Order: sequence, then structure tokens, then C-alpha cells
Amino acid sequence: MSNPNQQLEEACANRRTFAIISHPDAGKTTLTEKLLLYSGMIHTAGMVRGRKGRKAAASDWMAMEQERGISITASAMQFTYKDTIINVLDTPGHEDFSEDTYRTLTAADCAIMVIDAAKGVERQTRKLFEVCHLRKIPVLTFINKMDMPGRDPLDLMNEVENVLNIHSSAMNWPIGTGKEFVGVVDRITQECLFFSKTSAGGAQRADILRLPLHSVEAKKKLGEEKYEALLQELDLLEIAGNSFDKYKFLKSEVTPIFFASALTNFGIEPFFDAFIHLAPSPRSRLANKTNGDEIEIDPTQDNFSAYVFKLQANMDKRHRDSMAFLRICSGRFDRDLVVKHHRLGREVRLSRPHGMVAGERTTLDIAYPGDIVGVINPGVFAIGDTISLTGGFNFKPLPQFQPEIFARVHPKDIGKRKSFDKGVLQLTDEGTIQLLRPFDLSGDLIFAAVGQLQFEVMQYRLKDEYNVETVVTTLPYHCSAWLLGDLKTFKKTTNSLVVQDRFDRPIALFSEQWEKQYAMKQNPEHQLVDILS
Repeated sequence: MSNPNQQLEEACANRRTFAIISHPDAGKTTLTEKLLLYSGMIHTAGMVRGRKGRKAAASDWMAMEQERGISITASAMQFTYKDTIINVLDTPGHEDFSEDTYRTLTAADCAIMVIDAAKGVERQTRKLFEVCHLRKIPVLTFINKMDMPGRDPLDLMNEVENVLNIHSSAMNWPIGTGKEFVGVVDRITQECLFFSKTSAGGAQRADILRLPLHSVEAKKKLGEEKYEALLQELDLLEIAGNSFDKYKFLKSEVTPIFFASALTNFGIEPFFDAFIHLAPSPRSRLANKTNGDEIEIDPTQDNFSAYVFKLQANMDKRHRDSMAFLRICSGRFDRDLVVKHHRLGREVRLSRPHGMVAGERTTLDIAYPGDIVGVINPGVFAIGDTISLTGGFNFKPLPQFQPEIFARVHPKDIGKRKSFDKGVLQLTDEGTIQLLRPFDLSGDLIFAAVGQLQFEVMQYRLKDEYNVETVVTTLPYHCSAWLLGDLKTFKKTTNSLVVQDRFDRPIALFSEQWEKQYAMKQNPEHQLVDILS
């Protein structure tokens, strides 16, 4: 029988924890759905857009997501794919929720970047990739919608390289595009993989016919003209393309590229098979000791440690509770484990731990590095909290971004003020919305967000979860910055306002970007900071 340390090493080596990133509508949630289909977690893939009579995507559990067909919150799911334990973090695609996505990316060991074959590298894709690049998170590129009219595959690869400043290496190559997309060539095995539909809308797995690339059968199936054109494309790729180096991939210097269609399932299975071999298992993470020294926390050599990267209230309306999502960084987690809460300086018991699949909870007894564990939050956890058995350090802080939209929010019915206050507290704890207060505590609260859709979600959830209808009054501020320096000597511009965030840190609000720039020039002894990390 293997010893506990060997069990931990084996469990860690068998895990893949990743996030899926993309611009809205590139097919990110559809890809997540198909991973569930191919793992056997669901038997029929639902359509992402929850039209009447259709299934909503399994990873989009919030009612508003199902109505709109977009991902608003980051959801975490665990399941087994071909004997590998998968932890997938499905992140919001909409840029108004980029802050939630950035926090979630800190919990990932690698990322899958989904690109629309017709649109190429879009704005939100660039922003999310840059976060991965800065944090040295390896990225696999999934070029989606090859079954639709799109751009030339070589052009798409060149754009990935030029726009994202990373080498690309095609692991497969499309056989035809648009309506003529029938399969891919596996460049490693030199096989043609021909796909055929087994159901409408990709509800079931696609059948695969594997034929050697240089075979009479492959040539006959394609026809001589298409076959010769395919060989020419592959020869050109061999000459002009980059060879794949796994070491450089893990160092975020090269991205392997796969062509496929998530909707029809063409290319899905070989992509997932390649992913579990390429993606890294959980690795060491940087932390700061209490004296400021930087250390590495090893997933198998160090005792249990984790950090909170997300809070989510009311996932189960019957219980009206809050869930704290923990990324386990080292050691083995056992149910009812008593750990040190580093920020509070006291011990807490991690009772009622859960794993998640699309809002459905399963009780966990054991978890390992790379796993995402949900624990009931009785008001003791905040985003970024570090917990461990030993104490004495904190994982790197999660990034916070300056809000750009500001408003006052009031309940329509003053009699529901208590429910309103409770709901607002939950949403600000989650980071869904930011809460700002005047320094004299006499004025109204100001609510702040990175994007307009966050206010819509706030109103929706207050009504759906707390039965409180609200009125939002937008304020004339369009940018902000955290203010570092002596508050008494700060020269405030005419239209600006200085308030404090929920952690009592000064934050300056400005009506326009030029006013912010002017304030920086007028206050050389102060700093105006856009991102806190």
C-alpha cells in the first residue's frame, strides 16, 4: 500500500486545473459543455443560449445567465476525463466582469484561449491573454467555429503571434473550412481524423474515422485535388511554422494551436486528449512570509494551504448561504480540517466542504492540490484570504481594478431596507459591486463597478434573491484611482470627490480622464493607483 506522501504526489500529478478565456460569443461555454459531454458527466449537450424549450448550458447556473446566454459569474467544476481529474474554471466572457475573471485566473495552472475563426484575436481576448502572460500561465489556443465561414488558418496563426507576441505551433490542421470542414490532420501522428455527425447541434459525440495521412484511403476519401491541396498546406506549415516545445509552452513562450468546432464536436475529442498530456499539474506558488521574504509553497512537500479567490452567495436559494471558493495550493485537505486563518489570526474549521458541477453540490471528504473546494462562509472569509496548517505567510494578493461607473442605489420600498442592506453586503463581499463611503460617514453610500452590466446584475440579484426592487441613479464620475499619500495635503480638483472603499482606503473619483491627469500633476507627492495587487 502506498504511503500518504506517495498518494499526495500521485493525486497531484493526475490533476489539471485550468480556466477557459475568450471574447464573448467565441464559444467558451459551449466548449466547457462539450468537456462535460465527453467526460460522461452529461449525456446530452445543452445549447448555450437558453431559448424556450432548450437546455441552458450546465456551467451557467445563475438564472440571468440562462436567460441572456452569457457567463456572468465564474463557475468551478470537477470531474474525471479519461482517468485525469479535471478542475475547470469557466470565467465570465463579458468585459464588464473582467475583475472576476482576473481573480479566477490566479487559481488556474493553465488556460485555454478560445478564438472565433471568423473574428480572430478580439479585444477581450488580448486583455485576458496579457493577464496570463504576466502570471506565466501556459495557454493553449482553440480556434473555434471552423464549420462556419472564417479566415485563413495561416492568417489566424500569424495574428495570434503578432497581436499576442507569442510563438504559435499548430498541433493539428483543418481538413477544409466552413461547410467543407470534415476533420483535422494530427501533425504528431500523421493521421487524418474524419468526423461525422451523430446528432443535431452536437448533442452527442461525433464519430471519428482515423486514416494514415499518406494512404490511398485518405486520398480517396478527400478526392485527389483536395488531398494534394492539403499536402501543400502541410508542407508550407512545416517550412514556415514553429515546432512545438513543451518546455517553452510551460514557460508561456509558445502556444499550441488546435482547429475545431465546439458546436459540431469536430476536433473536440483529440483536443481534450492532447490537453491532458500538455497541461501542467499543480506547481509551486509564490507567497510572502510575514517578514516580507518571498518563498515558494510546494504542492506535495508543504502542509495544507489554500486561498480564497471567489465568494458567491445564494447558489442554493433554499439555504441562503455564502460559499467561499478555495484553491488548494499544497497538502491534503480533509473534511472538518482545522486551519489557521492568516488575516484574522485565529483557527477555523472547514466544515461542509463541497465540490461543484453547475450549481449542484457534492460533499467532499478529501481534496488535493489543484482542487477547487467550496466551503460555507459564515462571514469569516474575504477574497484573497490565505489559510494553512502552519501560518506565517500569505499568498500573493489578488488584483483589484479601479471602478469606472458610479451610482447611488436605493430600494423602491423603504420597508425593505433591511433586506436591501443584507443583499448589498453579500454582493460587495463577492466583489460583484464595490461600496464607497464618504469620510464623514454622513452622506449616502456610492456603489461602483468596472462595467454597466454589473449594476444590471446587482439589480437582478437583489430582486431575484432578496425580493427588493431598486432605483439606480448614475453619478457624473467616469474614472477613479486609489490615493496613496497624506490625505490632508491632497489638492482636490473642482469636480472630483474623495471617498473611502470598504477597507478604509482613500479613492478619488473624477469626472473625466483629463481631470485625473491634472490631479496627478498637481499632487507630485501623492500616487494615484489604478490597480492594487
